[in-house]
Amino acid sequence: MVSASESSAPVPKLRLDELLEELQARLDAARGTRDRVHSLLEAVLAVGRDLELAQALQHIVEAAVTLVDAEYGALGVIGEDQRLSRFIPVGVTDGQVELIGALPSGHGILGELIRRPEPLRLTRLSDHPASHGFPANHPPMRSFLGVPIRIRGKVFGNLYLTEKRGGGGFDAEDESVLATLAVAAGVAIDNARLYARARQRQRWLEASAEVTSSLLSGSGEQEVLNLLLARGSEIAGADLAVVAVPRPDTGELEVRIAVGLGAEEHRALVLPVEGSFMGAAARTVGLVVSPDVRKDPRITVGPRRWEGLGPAVAVPIGTAERGIRGVLMLARAAGAPLFDEGESGPLLGFAGQAAVAMELAERRRDSEQVTLLKERDRIARDLHDLAIQRLFATGMTLQGATRFIEHPEATERVLRAIDDLDETARTIRATIFGLRLRETGPAASGLRARLADVVEHAARALGFTPALRMSGLLDATVPTEIADAAVAVLEEALSNAARHAKADTVEATVTAGTDLTLAVTDNGVGLPEGGRRSGLANLADRATVLGGTFAARTRSEGGTELVWRVPLTPS
Repeated sequence: MVSASESSAPVPKLRLDELLEELQARLDAARGTRDRVHSLLEAVLAVGRDLELAQALQHIVEAAVTLVDAEYGALGVIGEDQRLSRFIPVGVTDGQVELIGALPSGHGILGELIRRPEPLRLTRLSDHPASHGFPANHPPMRSFLGVPIRIRGKVFGNLYLTEKRGGGGFDAEDESVLATLAVAAGVAIDNARLYARARQRQRWLEASAEVTSSLLSGSGEQEVLNLLLARGSEIAGADLAVVAVPRPDTGELEVRIAVGLGAEEHRALVLPVEGSFMGAAARTVGLVVSPDVRKDPRITVGPRRWEGLGPAVAVPIGTAERGIRGVLMLARAAGAPLFDEGESGPLLGFAGQAAVAMELAERRRDSEQVTLLKERDRIARDLHDLAIQRLFATGMTLQGATRFIEHPEATERVLRAIDDLDETARTIRATIFGLRLRETGPAASGLRARLADVVEHAARALGFTPALRMSGLLDATVPTEIADAAVAVLEEALSNAARHAKADTVEATVTAGTDLTLAVTDNGVGLPEGGRRSGLANLADRATVLGGTFAARTRSEGGTELVWRVPLTPS
């Protein structure tokens, strides 16, 4: 039996110190866990506040480095090709990044996490069989911790941490903290992407409203298409934007507008529906997306024109029921992010707006044409019923008055005036005939209408509508042979401007008097040094055959001036 004095004996001092030290260690561990939980909660709240995707990604990797006390960290975004499409490093300077060279694309240990999206913790990176070492100028890295970031069950990317501070390795608690942050990061990234899509939809709606406003203000089809192209390219972040329309005779696609990287290679191209990227959109009447348009198997014909380009999307303008009015294509530079569903989806609605724009423009042109024809009929009736009758009556009066004039010179002058009135009446009759012409084919159209058609067609190749000014009795006094030559000359001159001038302003002036004069000016690069372009020889030959002249010169203020002149009366 133990006595009372023995049971109340003090605990040895050594044992008490051990208990106190153990208690202190547990208190420190609890305090450290509390602080780490607080830090994790603060990091989760911080990344959750970011609505801009780029900022969210940067803050996520910065928070990860701080939470697990790592020297270096990175966030890799996995692309559609299961390679790293984006890599955001932390802990290395811009100078170090430049010395290292190209950022990782997903080989070695980084590729291991892509292939097996599970947490990976290594004491020494070099011990893993997938390790390939580091490139030159890369800082030394030994310990490693990586975890995947999932969004709605799909792996978005991975968090990579290396070089635990203090020289040790990452432990299970570090892995647990990083995995928890990865879950919060997935939610934050998803929110940022949803916010970006919402903002993009708002921009598409604003662009559609701008197009509608342009239509209601009476803008022409070319101006509306230019606006569509500019807004579509800006919102989608495209480096090349192209619009092609079907040709009525063959159904092939003719490129009307091309703006951006490599646009010169696309302008005025005529593409088949079978064997071209834009043709695939027209044929399927749906969205067509390519991760790399340079290697797209649907492109089997046509010249090489995709140098420097990568991701591309094409969408038809119109519907199968109402007909395809064109195709809109957007492309990004090689290496740029792909067009994902959130970006390409709104293009269908925007292309539908383009179809409405083209249909409204066509109907407005038809309405204006009907109004113009009615006005021509009214002018023709007024000229016939009023002007000619008055001229005829005035001539009869003067003719009757000649027998009362005794002075021979005065009589001669009156007779000349009567002849002038007769000539004026004939000119008015010719004008009436020209006003009443209907567009029943090129042969039945007057010279004015034919020249206007040439200018309208040239707008497709130029990317803008040239100015056209006409004066004189073009439909009444210009013989058919000269009219045909003038139309051909204008076509050749505008085609040369589209191919060579690099101009944004072209003006054509046609005047009928004793001569038919056709002048075409632009503000482009001018004639090449050492002589004229060979294509201008055709214009000179046409003038020579008709007894006329042709001159081409570089303007002092920049650009080119072509003057084609043919006499209308025999010399």
